[in-house]
Amino acid sequence: MKNTLLMTTEASYSLNFLVYIQNIFLNGNQGNNELKFPYIPTKCEFRKDFEMRYRELWAEVSKQISEQPIVDLKFFTEEKNLYYQNLFVKNDDTLNEFNAIYQSFKSWWGSFAGRFSIERSIDGYGQEIYAELANSLLEKGIKPKKDLYISLIYGECLLADLEPSSYFAVLSIRDFVNYKELIPKLQLSIY
Repeated sequence: MKNTLLMTTEASYSLNFLVYIQNIFLNGNQGNNELKFPYIPTKCEFRKDFEMRYRELWAEVSKQISEQPIVDLKFFTEEKNLYYQNLFVKNDDTLNEFNAIYQSFKSWWGSFAGRFSIERSIDGYGQEIYAELANSLLEKGIKPKKDLYISLIYGECLLADLEPSSYFAVLSIRDFVNYKELIPKLQLSIY
């Protein structure tokens, strides 16, 4: 049996924007010892049920990307109001704050320090993961039925579930660095 695993890894606009918002929320709600990127010195007014709404939005966005990865950029640009509607208290001030956060993310994400650097940071690890996963599947006689799609995020998602689903996983850069622990989880997503 030959290796039939096809694996695509892309940094998600939508999920990385959610991590960006999550980090702003966490920075405003924890001590200064655990600051995450980006740090915004002003406190944003998030919904009281932010964490629950965040989990729901994460699940919705992840599901759409897992079913059709091409929708990621479209969701980020055309559905940007969903982020605001679900996560921020609705008033003129928070709308302005949200728009500033959105523009800040777009500026960073479109620069060499953003998406490009994040995708390049895992190149070697991605090849190692592919080789180990493909060999493991070959040894077990498992033939993938479709491509494995990995959505890369720059930081850890601390407020939502990241368990791999059928042929889809959301992984942080840190996950790639510690990839040995990842192979069994990714194997379970291929069925």
